[in-house]
Amino acid sequence: MQPISDLGRLLQAMEPVQTPGVYIFTMLPDGVAIDPASIVASIREPEGVSLVVTEETAVHLELPVLFRAAWITLNVHSDLAAVGLTAAFSTALGEVGISCNVVAGVHHDHIFVPYEQANSALTALRRLQHSAN
Repeated sequence: MQPISDLGRLLQAMEPVQTPGVYIFTMLPDGVAIDPASIVASIREPEGVSLVVTEETAVHLELPVLFRAAWITLNVHSDLAAVGLTAAFSTALGEVGISCNVVAGVHHDHIFVPYEQANSALTALRRLQHSAN
């Protein structure tokens, strides 16, 4: 399947789905080793390595919990060069008071929202999808 770049088509087909579990944003402390297979997402910043891991991994490794999140995937194959999708869904979430942290994969966009607001976030995203139809 070819990636979609047209904003209207992206919104119509985004199909938000929550991945079960709780996900933790954390920093990898110096000297702590982590199995790469247990990392959901990572980025190296000047201050250190930021990670997203399952809550179980964070507890097991005694990693600091900096943000407790639900993971929502947009099940549309979005083009990495598409314009407007992130702005559209972050605006829809912002209008109902939900913050989001976004990770773009090669095939999908992944949205991390406060865990306690997952259902409200899914409702807002589905409303956005249906308004585009």
